[in-house]
Amino acid sequence: MSESRWWRGAVIYQIYPRSFMDSNGDGIGDLPGIIDRLDHVAGLGVDAIWISPFFRSPMADYGYDIADYRDVDPMFGTLADFDALLAKAHALGLKVMIDQVFSHTSDAHAWFEESRQSRDNPKADWYVWADARPDGTPPNNWLSIFGGPAWHWDPRRCQYYLHNFLSSQPDLNFHNPDVQQATLDYVKFWLDRGVDGFRLDSINFCFHDAQLRDNPAKPEALRVGRGFAPDNPYAFQYHYYNNTQPENIGFIERLRALMDGYRDVAALGEISAEDSLATTAEYTSAGRLHMGYSFELLVDDFSAGYIRGTVERLEAAMTDGWPCWAISNHDVQRAVTRWGGADASDDFARQMVGLVCTLRGSVCLYQGEELGLPEAEVPFEKLRDPYGITFWPNFKGRDGCRTPMPWTADAGAGFTTGEPWLPIPDAHRARSVAAQSRDEGSVLAAARRFLHWRRGQPALVTGAQRFVDAPEPVLAFVRGDGDDRVLAAFNLSGQALDWPLPAELAQLRVLDGHGLPSGALDGGSIHLPPHAALFAAVD
Repeated sequence: MSESRWWRGAVIYQIYPRSFMDSNGDGIGDLPGIIDRLDHVAGLGVDAIWISPFFRSPMADYGYDIADYRDVDPMFGTLADFDALLAKAHALGLKVMIDQVFSHTSDAHAWFEESRQSRDNPKADWYVWADARPDGTPPNNWLSIFGGPAWHWDPRRCQYYLHNFLSSQPDLNFHNPDVQQATLDYVKFWLDRGVDGFRLDSINFCFHDAQLRDNPAKPEALRVGRGFAPDNPYAFQYHYYNNTQPENIGFIERLRALMDGYRDVAALGEISAEDSLATTAEYTSAGRLHMGYSFELLVDDFSAGYIRGTVERLEAAMTDGWPCWAISNHDVQRAVTRWGGADASDDFARQMVGLVCTLRGSVCLYQGEELGLPEAEVPFEKLRDPYGITFWPNFKGRDGCRTPMPWTADAGAGFTTGEPWLPIPDAHRARSVAAQSRDEGSVLAAARRFLHWRRGQPALVTGAQRFVDAPEPVLAFVRGDGDDRVLAAFNLSGQALDWPLPAELAQLRVLDGHGLPSGALDGGSIHLPPHAALFAAVD
């Protein structure tokens, strides 16, 4: 079928269903709750939603441990509820993308329950099983992201099975063609149901090294990464063999061939590899994934130079692919706190929405970013995330970014009439949707204005990008092609500054109506107040 490119430059709003809206008072968000609040999402001016997993699951990893890929967990509702959600989203002009977790299942999945019974049953080779070493230790030195060895002993088979995440999340064996086909079959199930695309969780983790070679050690000075250093031994290795294997390319091409038989669908891959930018470029080449995103803007580094360097490195490698950018999601500390600190201003929150939505590529906005929500402090006794519980207190896990959406300022924040599954901070209730909707000067009002304004600026949606040399803390680039070019300049600091314009940008016409704190032209310079942005047509 003909390929639509609605996803190029799309703003995709991520919904974490446990925390979006609870319709039945059990303290946990659900699909009917999402339906109730879709008007808010559509009113923002976004193009699509991405819904984190809502499938049947024991919830050891809160939905990323799937027990049935073709059914909705009763906690979230029913398949009929999903169909109703899909219909309402489409009626509002929103595309719907859902999470798919290919690399592993829950240990409660029927496939695994059969596989673990013996070494000769029909699904014996559907997971990654290996004999112990002669001394009884695991077959190699691979480590789990969530801490400790990536192998778990199973007494039924007297073998170890691989788990790159929790021990209750056994890895599927994608070297088995039957596993690949079963995966494509349930992808087809959702495509036939009418979804518009998928966010593919840890897509580079599908295949492992068939020889089970040890990962080499990483020098201490290089043990950095998303939540991995210094107390997580996962950072002690180069992960050359437990993920990102060359065989994955063939499977991705099979997936794309399946999706190309449907109209207006897209695949967005989450990629975390030793060189994530290079892998993103490789995975989004022609005939592979439509889009890819990595964690380079989900880390602690924040400077104009870092952002420019990250984008330019990806652009240099990505000759025919399409990037997607995110600065917050359900796995990392919220950007307002991570980059702006505990006392980040509302202007900083406004600027972050504008900045990520101005980079060349598509965008994932995480629920609450439009409110400028800071990271929540969750006490140890209230933690739910197994990752945070294991590594507390040095790393508090992911619960701080997963607390429920504040719709109102009351005790349940308009999220629930019961006890919320995670506590809702007072600071979040003060930033509720209801409160900010009444304030034309709020972060929410600015986000709405900016996203609607952006839709009318083709250069900022699909145009090319070229960075302009500027001193820290100014990030400046030109978006667009030919006669339709727009300069975007951001002051990333809390102090006002003046930036003398390069001669090539002498002819500018300031664009207004974007809703962000704005800079101004002053002769041959741009004056930028704290955390301000200037958008100008390049004549």
